Order: sequence, then C-alpha cells, then structure tokens
Amino acid sequence: MTADRLDATFAALADPTRRAILARLATGEATVSELAAPFRMSQPAVSKHLKVLERAGLVTTGRDAQRRPRRIAPGPLKAAADWLDAYRRFWDANYRNLDALLDEMKARRKKPRKR
Repeated sequence: MTADRLDATFAALADPTRRAILARLATGEATVSELAAPFRMSQPAVSKHLKVLERAGLVTTGRDAQRRPRRIAPGPLKAAADWLDAYRRFWDANYRNLDALLDEMKARRKKPRKR
C-alpha cells in the first residue's frame, strides 16, 4: 500500500461517524438514507462522509435499479491492519523481553545470599 493510500485510510478512520458507517456496512450493504437513519445529521452530511470513505477506497457504490447501495471494501482496511501488525509484533517482542527480565530479577531476589 502506498503512503498516500495509507494516509487516506487513517484520515477516513479518524472520524467516529465514518467508523460507525463502516461498522454498519460490515453487516451488509445500505443506501445513504439507511446509513443516515441512526445519526442526527442530514443525508447530504452523511453523503460527505461517504465521499471521504469512497476516496479512501473503504466504500464502493453499487447500482440496483434506482438504488445505489454502499458496500464496504475490505482491501484498504486489511492493508492498514497489516501495517499496524508490524508494530504489534515489535511491541509484543519488547514486552516478552521485559517479562523475561522481570522473571530473572524475581528469581535472583528469591535466592538466598551467600555470606
């Protein structure tokens, strides 16, 4: 994933309304009016959020007769998760090293001292 694409993904995910829209779309496709229903905002405001999500590649628009259902696009989310996973592995390794050091220190403390 390019840096620009990753930036767009994280920028889109930074807004709680957009994250809520994605959570709803994770359960299945929905129209703008269906997506706007749980929010205290107009359909045009929800449409603006959808445009941000679409530019980031997180949402696609289909066509079903008169309907234009939105669907979640998993590619950018997977790429962002993969990018974050490298840091998770880094921190997991550091915490394992810290745990080992603490265990070693505890073991030394329990041993009787020679005089």
